[in-house]
Amino acid sequence: MEPLAGPASQRLHADADADADGDAGAGHPHRAVSAEELAHSFEDADQHAVDLSDAGFEEWLTIVLFWIMAALVFTQFFTRYALNDSYAWTEELATNCLIAVVFIGAAACIRKDRHIQVDILYRFLPTGAARVLSTLVDLTRVGVLAVVVWLGWQYIGMVGDEPMTTINWPKSLVYWLALLGFACMLLRAVMVAVRNWKQGYSVLERPEAYDGTGDA
Repeated sequence: MEPLAGPASQRLHADADADADGDAGAGHPHRAVSAEELAHSFEDADQHAVDLSDAGFEEWLTIVLFWIMAALVFTQFFTRYALNDSYAWTEELATNCLIAVVFIGAAACIRKDRHIQVDILYRFLPTGAARVLSTLVDLTRVGVLAVVVWLGWQYIGMVGDEPMTTINWPKSLVYWLALLGFACMLLRAVMVAVRNWKQGYSVLERPEAYDGTGDA
């Protein structure tokens, strides 16, 4: 993963380091960030060029689905309030696009270790125990996703060609997109587990190696 960089992050880390001596004794290793500093961080972020060189298959597909969803929502808004004749199918298709965006986008989050994680326990565990527990977490995630992919495949077979409510398209289309998302999550979870095993740590054990506050 790319470490965080830029004037805002440098300023915040510098301020935190400046107050580290006084705050550490009080049990507060990081000082609170003011609203003004937070606002400046957004201003600095706007100065950075957009870099999609690291975007994977999941990100590109999610972007396409997101803009299709946006077009459907706009069409629904326009036909409802401008033409006073709402196209009912736009709502159903937009909802289905949102489902696909969520599950396929979740695979991108796994690839970059961006899902919400609770790592406080690892701060108090010995290195060996933390490594074992982190490996169990990786294996459990792979196992759960494998089961979900198998169940999704079975469910699609039961739904068959059942049509959607407002348009004569098979409802299985949205389930196929969701299954694609879970399959991508499974693949990325296996890749992350192998990477963590090879490098000897995960984001749970060394979050500072992923957020730019320490050496990777």
